[in-house]
Amino acid sequence: MAELVAATSWADVAAQQHEAKRSILNFFATALGSAHDPAVTIAMRTLSPFSGAATSAVIGRTDRLDAMSAAFVNAISANLLDFDDTHPETIIHPAAPVAAPAFALAEARELPGRDVLTAFILGVEVECRIGNAVSPHHYARGWHITSTCGIFGAAAACAKLLGLSADGIANAIGIAASQSAGNVENLPTAAKNVSVGNAARNGLFAALLAQQGYEAAPRAIEGPLGWARAMGDDPDLERLLGSLGRTWEISKNTYKPYPAGIVFHAVIDACFALRSRIGRIDQIEAVIVQGSALLLARGDRPVRNERDARVSIHHCVACSLLIGAAGVSEFARETVFRPDIAKFREKVRAELDGSMPDGAAHVSIRLASGETVAETVTSPRGSLADPLGDRDIEAKLRDGVRTGGSNWDAERIIEAVWQLDACDDIPSLMQRLHHEGSTPLIKQ
Repeated sequence: MAELVAATSWADVAAQQHEAKRSILNFFATALGSAHDPAVTIAMRTLSPFSGAATSAVIGRTDRLDAMSAAFVNAISANLLDFDDTHPETIIHPAAPVAAPAFALAEARELPGRDVLTAFILGVEVECRIGNAVSPHHYARGWHITSTCGIFGAAAACAKLLGLSADGIANAIGIAASQSAGNVENLPTAAKNVSVGNAARNGLFAALLAQQGYEAAPRAIEGPLGWARAMGDDPDLERLLGSLGRTWEISKNTYKPYPAGIVFHAVIDACFALRSRIGRIDQIEAVIVQGSALLLARGDRPVRNERDARVSIHHCVACSLLIGAAGVSEFARETVFRPDIAKFREKVRAELDGSMPDGAAHVSIRLASGETVAETVTSPRGSLADPLGDRDIEAKLRDGVRTGGSNWDAERIIEAVWQLDACDDIPSLMQRLHHEGSTPLIKQ
């Protein structure tokens, strides 16, 4: 894998640039939407006293941090709303752990946009192929795969940006194997985002260590006591290496229309379809949602806060049917604790249907009249079968600027990302993205 990263040039990946730009646009959209979230502010206040030279932007704010701290904070903000991109075969969210350190490092080292795009595509390739090799058992054991595999993508991308040799890149990936962490139990809390932030920061750290001559075991991933076996089972080397350099995982990426776990999107779409068929929502007596074991494992839970709501079958049904929307505000605290929403969640029951694939849902509604109406969705909006268009992702970014309370300029960001391959240096690009006249929260 290190040889692939070292040998690949822009010409080899230029055909993947449009999808990479879509992913980066979505990365900015989600980070902007969380720019002033308390979790982001707390992380900045915690890191700022220990930060080195403030070389790199905190997305959506005027504050700047050193590259490693900026990578941590921007990966957190991009992942906070459960609105980031998704690689369907692994459920890895590729951009947050890779784009965050790539941009932070490129800004610190004054690198061009084409280098960032090349490194980003390669980082996504590494994280998703390693994810493929250990899926689905790795995630099923409780490892949060975006964090545990994202660090490998971060290390590979940053090692590429640093111009390391194949041996140096292999060492960076091996050093990352010693830092890979993150568990599924923490998903309903901000601790999930800490592991995504660590994947970004520690991947950059691994690359910087390798640049200085740090070494790692040659088989740190696939060896008998390596990362794959320690955190799961024997890796599937065919899924890791098959068609390497000829097919690209970035081409399989998908983008969410709703800020909720990907497995709930079919539930939301089914409810939207049913809402249009039902005359009066107050006639609904009960809702049954049927789906795979993964859907129930992720979403059949009580809702105690807004994080729970983003991974709740019951809340997705309630906001989709009662409000007819499932945007950022529908998963915000004010909506989650609305009495009518909370009461409606009690009408929802989840049932296992082992015949349904992951990501699909069957929703049936019993009305006061005794009538039952039902809808099945197997390919929800945003999936590979029904993807979001470029304009949809642009609209998502504009919404992110507005809902996140950012002073950054949405139109400048959109234009900059689409033209990223023509950008001569990332620092000047990042400087142009926000409006003048605002002051940072953290004094440098």
